[in-house]
Amino acid sequence: MNLQRPNADDVTQTSNRSKNVVPQSGLCSRCLDGCTGNCEIFKATFRGREVIYPSPYGEITAGGDKDYPIDYSHLNIQGYALGTRGLGIVQGNPDTAIFPIVNTETAYGWNKKVRMKLPVFTGALGSTEIARRNWDSFAIGAALAGITIVCGENVCGIDPGLELSDDNKIARSPEMDRRIEVYKRYRRGFGEILVQMNVEDMRLGVAEYVIKKHNLDTIELKWGQGAKCIGGEIKVETLERALELQRRGYIVTPDPSLEVNKKAFKSGAIKEFERHSRLGFIDQETFLSEVQRLRDLGFQRITLKTGAYSLRELAMAIKWGTQAKLDLLTIDGALGGTGMSPWRMMQEWGIPSIYLHSFAAEFANYLLGKGESHICDFAFAGGLSTEDHIFKAIALGSPHTKAVCMGRALMIPGMVGKNFEKWYKDKKLPPTVSKFGSTPEEIFTCYEQVKMLVGNEEIKNIPFGAIGIYSFCDKLKVGLKQLMAGARCFRVHAITRKELMSLTKECSEITGVEYIKDAYRKEAMEVLDSMASYSII
Repeated sequence: MNLQRPNADDVTQTSNRSKNVVPQSGLCSRCLDGCTGNCEIFKATFRGREVIYPSPYGEITAGGDKDYPIDYSHLNIQGYALGTRGLGIVQGNPDTAIFPIVNTETAYGWNKKVRMKLPVFTGALGSTEIARRNWDSFAIGAALAGITIVCGENVCGIDPGLELSDDNKIARSPEMDRRIEVYKRYRRGFGEILVQMNVEDMRLGVAEYVIKKHNLDTIELKWGQGAKCIGGEIKVETLERALELQRRGYIVTPDPSLEVNKKAFKSGAIKEFERHSRLGFIDQETFLSEVQRLRDLGFQRITLKTGAYSLRELAMAIKWGTQAKLDLLTIDGALGGTGMSPWRMMQEWGIPSIYLHSFAAEFANYLLGKGESHICDFAFAGGLSTEDHIFKAIALGSPHTKAVCMGRALMIPGMVGKNFEKWYKDKKLPPTVSKFGSTPEEIFTCYEQVKMLVGNEEIKNIPFGAIGIYSFCDKLKVGLKQLMAGARCFRVHAITRKELMSLTKECSEITGVEYIKDAYRKEAMEVLDSMASYSII
């Protein structure tokens, strides 16, 4: 198994001098006195805690590169040459069962369901600088593509324009207002914007603010994520801002109120502070009462995001979520993808995605076997980026999994599109782009589709990053249609675990998906032994 070097990685801008590296420690086999670097220990000698995080912080997204024994590539998708499912009363034949008519729509929710044109939604885009700078691209692209966007934690809490009431609750948050209004302006009946809450958000009254000011239908509680097992964090570049966030109730390290740290900042040794969210603590009674409180506020849907915790916490999320009739449970496995998590934590903490998702499916089916009539809907997350990932995740968690949550994969087209805008204005298109043309109309295959949606005048206000996200979603949709047609599944709900096979026995043991040698073997032997014609309805 090829893992990774724990003392050097591009994400921390570190590297080993030697070609020979000790596998476990990641240290050069020959450490030279006088070496000028640049392994992680060398860099930490000068910059200490800064090296914990991916860099340059706030300008990148980062995904863990540890190569686990099993991942989604160890599952393959079955293809069939006869039979169709999901066509309704239409009889499948070469003229009716064509891949363009595959329906990729999905819906989640206990009663008042949300429909999406594609079984995908964004990761939580919260208080990070990348989320703030690129929000218009993310929100407009998601709205036009007909998918849900998640406005992540701490957006109100770090808003420079935040105004608090006398009881320390949100009275006004211009940044939250902007984010909600942008998405709503371009929504076309599919998807929704939901706001996520952590401990600080609950204390500040985020739920009360967004339902009173914006009449949102959905709110999301957060237990955790796949990239880290602590609360969210951002970097703060000024002492004044660090003190302000500390006054608002956040944990800020190193403590900006201490004179020693003030002096270190003024001298240039400390160049930034970290704002951390508190660890969440859960118990069944408190969780169920909080869900009821949010319903009493008027929210039609309550969702939950949980991370790569132990099997105990996974069981709690599924059991309690079902008891509370949650509308969606997003289960995010390690490694996750973020630019804001401690790098070694991202690499070495938590249950990897395919393991966690397999156990979630196992636990849900166990509850069904014990008499539970309905399990809350699932979404799977954690390093998913392609149409085959969507198919496999939905199949693995069938019939409970309705969608996948994509973090970095849905952010990148927004950032690339935004950068195209700058290159285009500066007349400096890189060869990787200019080979397709010289104008947006030539370069974006979906430009005319977006123009048709918004109109000839409004297209002038659409950021190229939004067109990029719409184009990426179009790629996911067409690719998913092709995979679904090959598996003769013409609607998302027709996808089952039978459409998967494990390429290794270890994968089969973890996922419960039949080993390739055994999948459909019984049916194959029936064909070989049959004396009559064979067909599937």
